[in-house]
Amino acid sequence: MVARKKNAFYAQSGGVTSVINTTACGLIETARKNGVKVYAGRNGIIGALTEDLIDTSKEPAKNIANLRYTPGGAFGSCRYKLKNHEQSKSEYERILKVFDAHNIGYFFYNGGGDSHDTVHKISQLSQVMGYPLTCIGIPKTIDNDLPFTDTCPGFGSVAKYIATSVREVGYDLESMAASSTKIFVLEVMGRHAGWIAASAGLAAERIGEHPHIILFPEIIFDEEKFLAKVDNCVKKFGCCSIVASEGIRNKEGIFLSDLGCIDAFGHVQLGGVAPIVAKLIKHKLGYKYHWAVADYLQRAARHIASKTDIDQAYAMGKTAVEYALQGKSNIMVTIVRKSNKPYRWTIGWKMLEEVANVEKKMPLDFITRDGFHITNACHEYLSPLIQGEDPPLFKNGLPQFTKLKNPSVRKKIKEEFKLKK
Repeated sequence: MVARKKNAFYAQSGGVTSVINTTACGLIETARKNGVKVYAGRNGIIGALTEDLIDTSKEPAKNIANLRYTPGGAFGSCRYKLKNHEQSKSEYERILKVFDAHNIGYFFYNGGGDSHDTVHKISQLSQVMGYPLTCIGIPKTIDNDLPFTDTCPGFGSVAKYIATSVREVGYDLESMAASSTKIFVLEVMGRHAGWIAASAGLAAERIGEHPHIILFPEIIFDEEKFLAKVDNCVKKFGCCSIVASEGIRNKEGIFLSDLGCIDAFGHVQLGGVAPIVAKLIKHKLGYKYHWAVADYLQRAARHIASKTDIDQAYAMGKTAVEYALQGKSNIMVTIVRKSNKPYRWTIGWKMLEEVANVEKKMPLDFITRDGFHITNACHEYLSPLIQGEDPPLFKNGLPQFTKLKNPSVRKKIKEEFKLKK
């Protein structure tokens, strides 16, 4: 009797990016070329728990190809943390039960640090239960905080968006500074790692160019020192532009923007550091201000995505399938930098047990001694990641994106699964 060819399960996790669908495109196209059917989880890992699977084989090749140019998460994502399998195996066992019912032998999870911990645990349990499952984690996070990979798909495009926005708004600020607004504060994502904030520094190629000040989570916020820097910039340049990471903390180690809420992963919910910083300047120095929060805009801006980022995102999905077919398992695919000038890279891998729950922060030698900007070393690292453009097709002045049909796979398990809150 000939054994049936195994199917693959792919899911997107956490906050999406402008290129996560590019990874999905690379993965599905490569799987199709190798005769592997891909089921996607509707709304991430929740789709595996509730047996809510999407049959990607029913999508036309053209639609799958156009995922390369489409932001968001084509199959739906989620922020759902599986319970610790040492305390309760029910969720992990349920996933394996669903996989078994649908002849799934390959598991690809596209996400950040918590997602790779999930892949690792499912891989461990499958071995214990004797269920043959190839498990591979695929990096995705605009925070750029996963270890062992040169960068994370999604970050390069956010870096390009932030650096471009800061350069543009700098010209706007200078135009009105003599008689009106002298302060502009842009809040960007980054809870513990200041990579996104640092990318704004690429806009300043000469002294005095915007941004004048960058606030990193890695550097304790010193109010007196900060206000002195702001005042000096206004007197020297006529205005002051500031990029603030959402995760900056005061001397007591408290987030300036702590909302007092906890998310599904146990993280303090942040937001609103820009108005806090702006109002502090107004109260202490009297300068008129404006502020903005990049929020979803920074991670959804496919129209200005970095081609380097797009190419790497596609390669991640493609190589993940190739590694799986080679028999590699319990790994995270990585980007390996071969050289800076010219920028050369390749795809590698790392064992998940070394990756799970490890966070990569900004090296201190990437931050200037005064704590307010990036060094040449940081500039050299970041610059290649924002190079090139590969925009979507525009029609009637607007970008054209793909909306998949996402047909459901018929359920095979009688018992329904209720999600635990």
